[in-house]
Amino acid sequence: MTDHPPINPALVEWTGQHGLPHFDRVGDDDFAAAFDAALARHDEEIAGIAAQSEAPTFDNTIVALEVAGDDLSRVSALFWNRAGAHTNDVIQALERDIAPKMSRHYSRIAMNEALFRRVDALWNGREDLDLTVEQGRVLERHWKGFVRSGAKLSRDQQERLAAINETLAGLGARFGQNVLGDEKEWSLPIASDEDLAGLPAFLRDAMAGAARERGATDGSYAVTLSRSVIEPFLSFSSRRDLREKAFEAWVRRGQNGGERDNIAVVREMLALRAEKASLLGYDSFAAYKLDDTMAKTPDNVNDLLMKVWNKARAKALEEASDLEGLMAEDGINGPIQPWDWRYYAEKLRERMFDFSEAELKPYLQLEKIIEACFDVATRLFGVTITELKGVAAYHPDVRVFEVRDEEGSLKALFLGDYFARPSKRSGAWMSSFQSQHKLPLKSGATGELPIVYNVCNFAKPAPGKPALLSIDDARTLFHEFGHGLHGMLSDVTYPSVAGTGVSRDFVELPSQLYEHWLTVPEILTRYAVHYETGEPMPKALLDKVLAARTFNAGFNTVEFTSSALVDMAFHTQGPVEDPMAVQAKVLESIGMPSSIVMRHATPHFTHVFSGDGYSAGYYSYMWSEVLDADAFAAFEEAGNPFDPVMARKLKNNIYAVGGSIDPEATYTAFRGKLPDPQAMLKKKGLSMVGELSGSDA
Repeated sequence: MTDHPPINPALVEWTGQHGLPHFDRVGDDDFAAAFDAALARHDEEIAGIAAQSEAPTFDNTIVALEVAGDDLSRVSALFWNRAGAHTNDVIQALERDIAPKMSRHYSRIAMNEALFRRVDALWNGREDLDLTVEQGRVLERHWKGFVRSGAKLSRDQQERLAAINETLAGLGARFGQNVLGDEKEWSLPIASDEDLAGLPAFLRDAMAGAARERGATDGSYAVTLSRSVIEPFLSFSSRRDLREKAFEAWVRRGQNGGERDNIAVVREMLALRAEKASLLGYDSFAAYKLDDTMAKTPDNVNDLLMKVWNKARAKALEEASDLEGLMAEDGINGPIQPWDWRYYAEKLRERMFDFSEAELKPYLQLEKIIEACFDVATRLFGVTITELKGVAAYHPDVRVFEVRDEEGSLKALFLGDYFARPSKRSGAWMSSFQSQHKLPLKSGATGELPIVYNVCNFAKPAPGKPALLSIDDARTLFHEFGHGLHGMLSDVTYPSVAGTGVSRDFVELPSQLYEHWLTVPEILTRYAVHYETGEPMPKALLDKVLAARTFNAGFNTVEFTSSALVDMAFHTQGPVEDPMAVQAKVLESIGMPSSIVMRHATPHFTHVFSGDGYSAGYYSYMWSEVLDADAFAAFEEAGNPFDPVMARKLKNNIYAVGGSIDPEATYTAFRGKLPDPQAMLKKKGLSMVGELSGSDA
């Protein structure tokens, strides 16, 4: 064995409670040397697997690949968590170095001829291996991974592909850092009562907290580009000039010129992605990305998106007309502007349903919604979730919980990181420090428990005050915890198919499905209690909330679908000289209403350009929404949102199996059939606008 530079033991020896890392023993400066050593150790393990004299077997090749690189996995998990959730200049500089270095490392593995020969031999002889269904899926994943990474290309082509991947990794890191930089730098200080006009107390508290986060000591307020601040500000501020100013800053993230401008980054990424797809024999990058998904082809994706688009656009135009009527009452004539929409939509909701977000929010305490999330998991899946007090995590705001099954055995660890801060990228996500599996490890242990975390960006309240959520915030909490359960309930043998290791357009099913339980009346009745009085949400208000679930559906669906269509347009063509011109052309061709903007405009579309996880894949939220609406309909048909038979099927066939079974097969095992898109349209409140064939999913 080669001697390697020392690694801080805290990075790879996780000896905290229940196997947690000792986060407080890891310094920013520890990562560079740790990556060098962990990468070298992984190289040695790979070389050992490839150089074996024994004929390839599933165990000596595939299982060996599954457990190789444990040190690298641990160092990476800690680093990427810090890069996303609590970054700084040191981490960002290292990220720009590590992203291409990691790409180069995995390119070497994918292009290791001796290693691929072993995997290829197993794949070609798979019919004689007597593999289980899960083993067959694992073998297929490894073989396809090698092929899709260039194992069958010539050496020159492999070298070019490796260079492309390395450059793309660096560009993705740069893109995300540029967006975070714009979000972190911009704020709108507000000090006068006149500038606070229309803002409810909960929002003033959030803005005061945002000002303190940015060093204010004078009791002032600040509008920031965190969704938990900017969206309610746009909904409540009666200062139209300030709404416009804040909105323009929000939509121009990544497009402000200078060193953080992302237009050139996008141009280069699109050209490299198109070249990569061509090298691998695909007509487009979208065809490459969709080859291993449920949707299969760009045509299938665009077909679904356009049919939903036509319904959503028609609905949004009706909504715009209603909002313009309210504007006229305020003496403002002409078409509604994007910075006006949320403000007048809130007014219209108050008029139509006789309640406002400000009236609802006191009943949506973060603590109670967390309890609701956990209670739903207990009722559906039999798990109990208990907070571990005094256990240090990677930031003082982060909380640690243990998850136990019906027999009381430890099933998983869960970390909740709920509040916005300047060191955290925007949005919400789930990730894992450690995935579940049952394989023996070099330490002598057998298998690992999942260690899962959720990251959100809710406004942090003033000391001594509760954090209050919007209904969208509450849905986000349920959504990310649904992802978390997908990781924590995983019950497979092999780590590559554990938890969320599924196709991109299936991965959102467990999360989007879990959102449905937020608005189950018995959950809201129990957990939506007023933060001052403890009284449950009045039935009259609860009924209004439920009646308003599809309010503003046209706007919401237009925001999303336009973004998904632009994503597909970028990745179904060759190099793009002017990304913003392509975006404009797509929006013009589909008749994008001038009063609505894309949910994620190209320069800050981190789903698609900060890495390639959702590139040519943003549609997957809608594809999964077809699944989740149909899946929840099974509980409605049973007459009980906690029907034990359906809950058992849901756990065993969706949450527990990860990617160990084909997604169509596992969904059919749960539901008895493939999904009907009509349930999704009904959920969105769009089912009355034309018809959509059930075969389109």
